[in-house]
Amino acid sequence: MGKETVPKLNKSRAIRRLVIWYKRNSAVTSIVDTAASSAATAGNVAGNVVSGAGSVVSTASNVASNVAGNVAGNVVSSAESVVHTASSVVSNASTLAKNTLQPLVFDPLKRLQNSDNILDKVDDSQSNRIWIAVDGMGGDYAPGPILEGCLEAISRFPINIKFVGKIEKVKNAAEKIGLLELIEKEIENNRLELIDSGDPVGMNEEATAVRKRKNASINVAMDLVRNNKAQAVYSAGNSGAMMASAIFRIGRLKGIDRPAIGALFPTRDQTRPVLVLDVGANTDCKPSYLHQFALLGNIYAKDVLQVKKPRIGLLNIGEEECKGNDLSLKTFELLSTEKSFDFGGNCEGRDVLSGSFDVVVCDGFTGNILLKFLESVGGVLLDILRSELPRGRRGKVGSAFLKSNLLRIKKRLDHAEHGGALLLGVNGICVIGHGSSKSLSVVSALRLAHSAVNHNVMENLNQLQKLQVLNS
Repeated sequence: MGKETVPKLNKSRAIRRLVIWYKRNSAVTSIVDTAASSAATAGNVAGNVVSGAGSVVSTASNVASNVAGNVAGNVVSSAESVVHTASSVVSNASTLAKNTLQPLVFDPLKRLQNSDNILDKVDDSQSNRIWIAVDGMGGDYAPGPILEGCLEAISRFPINIKFVGKIEKVKNAAEKIGLLELIEKEIENNRLELIDSGDPVGMNEEATAVRKRKNASINVAMDLVRNNKAQAVYSAGNSGAMMASAIFRIGRLKGIDRPAIGALFPTRDQTRPVLVLDVGANTDCKPSYLHQFALLGNIYAKDVLQVKKPRIGLLNIGEEECKGNDLSLKTFELLSTEKSFDFGGNCEGRDVLSGSFDVVVCDGFTGNILLKFLESVGGVLLDILRSELPRGRRGKVGSAFLKSNLLRIKKRLDHAEHGGALLLGVNGICVIGHGSSKSLSVVSALRLAHSAVNHNVMENLNQLQKLQVLNS
């Protein structure tokens, strides 16, 4: 009953919010209209005064040029003052409208257009909260920012966190950033649990270190998924170690030779990202691996991205099927004969972000270079735009007008907005975060983990073993 009624209740709540917004919008629109009308009237008055000033100057020039000139100057000065006042009225009205409307427009409308956004604030009584295991020691800045992101995610999504790490170190970090009281409160509410572990596998260590150190934080977190005490696991630590731990602890899906890391890239269409895999798990690949990546990506795009018929592309140096190296040619042959998904042919580098494809497959070596390149684009683009703006007053005015647009561009290209990548092909939901992840990235990654659990990705991935191609 709970699972069926929650979406309806959430949708009804979102619709009610939208109705409230329209009522508020009506009042705000009235204010703006009144202000605009006042500004127009003031402008007309100013125009008449300036016109009158011109007549005075013209008439007075024939009588007494010095006296008339002074009078005209005073009148024109008054006219400029009126115009300035009218301009201020318009500016204030615009600011008022923006500040009042912006939070009301984008919030309810987005929630109706994207059902996942309804999960931003949900009461415990209306949704079954899921448990996610978090490797609290993994990452360049762990455990502080990781913990901060987890606490924020708990308040926004219907999730509970099993935070794995050295408890003493975690509490010391929490005390430094002022989160110790909040931690105790969430533990009391049964939404957070601290689980003791050993040190993490370092970024510079071999992935096989997970076999020797059973109490490493990533192993303890992965065991929680294996023992059904958590439904997903997240780590911003050594990605190779996480993949190795996933294979050793929870195993691969039947028929899948190599798991792949799938990352979401932005496209021209803000509502439709593209899934690129593999982006680092397998530097050397066989054609059969890329074929399996396409099968995994197709299910992910259907379930999580909600694309009815995902279009699959093979990253290559040209559109023609005769282009590419030996791996590309043999993979193209495999993908073009696959009937379980829609293969759209080769995808050139310039087409990855075009929105023409929903899933792009490639070997991990190429995919990782593509991922790291994209991470730098946002910052470089903003630096170029800033350097091209005019200097002085014109530059400051231009920057003020463009600031919000530039921030939106950076946000769309920022990897922190997507938070993490899914490790596809293992028998559990694993989200890999960037090594430099901070609280925003953690929140985004945990949202991704919740979405994967909520859309029953694992059930559909397990259906892959029934395909003849994976049993041959």
